[in-house]
Amino acid sequence: MEASPSFARKQAVRLLITFLFVATTLASAQDWVRTGTNLGAQKIRLAAADFKMVGNDAALSNAQLTFNQVLFSDLTNAGIFDMVSKSMAPTVMPGSPQEIDLAQWNAPPANAAMVAFGSISVQNGRVIVFGWLFDAKNAQSAQVLGLQYNEALTPDTARHIAHEFADAIIARLGGGINGIAESKIFYISDRSGNKEVWEMDYDGANQQQITHISSICLSPRISPDGQRLAFDELNSRGGNIRIYSMGLRRLVSFPIHDGTDYSPAWSPDGNSLAFSSSRSGDPEIWISSVAGFGLRRITAYRGPDVSPVFNPKTGDQIAWISGRTGLPQVYIMSSDGTNVQRMTDGGYATSVSWSPNGQFLAFAWSRNYGPGAPGGQDIYVMDIASHRWEQLTHDIGRTDFPSWSPDGRHIVFQRTVHGHSEIWTMLADGTGQQALTTVGNGRMPNWSWK
Repeated sequence: MEASPSFARKQAVRLLITFLFVATTLASAQDWVRTGTNLGAQKIRLAAADFKMVGNDAALSNAQLTFNQVLFSDLTNAGIFDMVSKSMAPTVMPGSPQEIDLAQWNAPPANAAMVAFGSISVQNGRVIVFGWLFDAKNAQSAQVLGLQYNEALTPDTARHIAHEFADAIIARLGGGINGIAESKIFYISDRSGNKEVWEMDYDGANQQQITHISSICLSPRISPDGQRLAFDELNSRGGNIRIYSMGLRRLVSFPIHDGTDYSPAWSPDGNSLAFSSSRSGDPEIWISSVAGFGLRRITAYRGPDVSPVFNPKTGDQIAWISGRTGLPQVYIMSSDGTNVQRMTDGGYATSVSWSPNGQFLAFAWSRNYGPGAPGGQDIYVMDIASHRWEQLTHDIGRTDFPSWSPDGRHIVFQRTVHGHSEIWTMLADGTGQQALTTVGNGRMPNWSWK
């Protein structure tokens, strides 16, 4: 029996209303994430002109190419600009304020609101860069930034200066929040034959091995000042926390105790470490000084308590994963172990990370956990005050170990497909996903504090 036309119309209306409600709900969810992570403001249309070469030094061409590529990439990756495509930019290369025609950059097809431009030269073994940022809509008072760089020529100099200039632009136009172009990501890689700690630039460049201890390293965590690296070492004796000095390039003393210690986390002042330890039998959360003294247990409940992380804004709260009610869930508490709150409402949660502004938690979550259950393990973000959450990854494999960037606008994470793991990054609203590693297996990333 066919449905009547009036019934069909009513069904269509119901479906439309349902669709609009779901779409509105998803949009509003993304809006609160974008606003809270400083991604919600209207994007500034920004042009980055190729910097003009001054001189004819043999190394100049490579330096200019690297500088221009890195600057444009850094500004694009920031997530707060509507970048003018190189194909839409005027063909001229203004090397100074006297050489730029702002009306040309503000007109179609570029339609730029801001223009970054300048010159680059190599003189007596040094790279010299003059960089400007001009307001293309305000010819009478156009200059927003004017900076000069003069550094010794090395293979990384042009890249480093481009990072510095990009971060200066991002801080000026992005509400005073420093950019991440000079930040580092630490992670575990097995490409050398052992699971060692590696580091790389925020965009995946300059990947290099840090530890060489020929055992299993896990959970690298860089200190707030970037001078010390805490990580787990698994060997025949069990699991221990080790501390590596980035300045001395060697391991430094940290007490080794009975039982297994793992998943270290730095306090924002760099004076304390929180970690999980089985020394009392059941894995619990403990805190000590960075020298391993003043040890105190802050959880005492049946079921594993693991993966602590301090609130980086205040240091007076800790988020962690606990199995005290069965399957692991995300909890937060005061740093003395009081005021315990459960954050997730079910499923299987792991690997929590706290945003720099203290507002959000990122974590891996299998909301529908169990044999044959739909979905998989994805990265989620939760607003701590309201417990509202938003799913960031969808159907890209098993995702885990999220870590916030120092500007709060990006998240790095581990993605595993068919047993192969890579390090990926994305904006904190789930957009702009891209791989950073391709060689070997990359695991457990940790973004530097600055």
